[in-house]
Amino acid sequence: MRNRVLIVSIYILLITFVLAFNLKSWVGPYTALNNPFVPQAQAFAPTFVAPTLLDPYLSKSWVLEDQKNLNIQDAWKLSQGDKRIIVAVIDTGIDLTHPDLKNNLWQNTKEIPGNGIDDDGNGYIDDIHGWNFVANTNRPEDDHGHGTHVAGIIGAVKGNGIGISGICPNVSLMILKYYAQSAPGSDNLKNTIQAFKYAVQNGAHIINYSGGGAEFSSAEHAVIEEARKKGILVIAAAGNERQNADTHAYYPASYDLENIISVAAITQDQNLVDSSNYGPERIDVAAPGHQVYSTLPGGKYGTMTGTSQATAVVTGVAALALSKFGVLPATQIKAVILKNILPVKQLKNRVKTGGIVNADQVLKDLSRTQ
Repeated sequence: MRNRVLIVSIYILLITFVLAFNLKSWVGPYTALNNPFVPQAQAFAPTFVAPTLLDPYLSKSWVLEDQKNLNIQDAWKLSQGDKRIIVAVIDTGIDLTHPDLKNNLWQNTKEIPGNGIDDDGNGYIDDIHGWNFVANTNRPEDDHGHGTHVAGIIGAVKGNGIGISGICPNVSLMILKYYAQSAPGSDNLKNTIQAFKYAVQNGAHIINYSGGGAEFSSAEHAVIEEARKKGILVIAAAGNERQNADTHAYYPASYDLENIISVAAITQDQNLVDSSNYGPERIDVAAPGHQVYSTLPGGKYGTMTGTSQATAVVTGVAALALSKFGVLPATQIKAVILKNILPVKQLKNRVKTGGIVNADQVLKDLSRTQ
């Protein structure tokens, strides 16, 4: 079985230590919510959080500040997420103690922490926040940095006086580690498939995957098809090989499955990132993926570039939409996201939609139709 490649982003580590503020008098601690998976559309009472710019590094993120691209500031007026939405992040793990992430980690409420018993009978002991498929443990710690960065783009906590915000600042991040640079001989494709199975069986609504490879895997295809049957949306990176994915397939982004959104990366001036794969038939849409500022291990922050970051942006938008309008089928939310793009001349014949994801328009369209 071939190895699955991690999409290694180019990054500049900005050594930024966190200045923590005591905000207990302003915001109460997050509480873990019971998150049973419901395949049908399920109405949620939206949780609104007062708009705030307390996060000191928010201005470092052009993705969040630039209204001509993602338009997240207007989108936040409609939705800032809901902890009942579970996003599985299949990646290199996460800094479990990062102050901008720890309160948005998924809590497996069916499991009693630390008792050494598989309380929920899912085959994994004490899987409180997810699983490490490399070491086969319940500690999906990040020894690379990629997974922590991706997770922060999706769901870093907003308004806590620390660091930045994710696209969907209220969300539950299920952490599934499939890759470790310290274990280069690990079968990453096998780990990927196991991680997908875990996400499908344990209530994920969206799966973010920022890896891939050139060979088709029937087992991987089958588990993503199972996700489709349960209404789970999969957001997959187009890859960073500078190739046309229509002639050089990159999986899982290239699988012809209707619950997958494949994502290329753009710069702030709306050009395709030089390293990004593209393809007007196989790559659906583009999103910001150049020098994206987010969380890093050790309570730090920095920038990375790649389709991994762009994929996380789209995942965050999808999570905002589900938070506002309930658990919609994957095909429906995919259609709405791809319909409400910002057309960009230089992306014509580069991605299927010819444009960039627009968070504000996605939420406004759903407001009109729900």
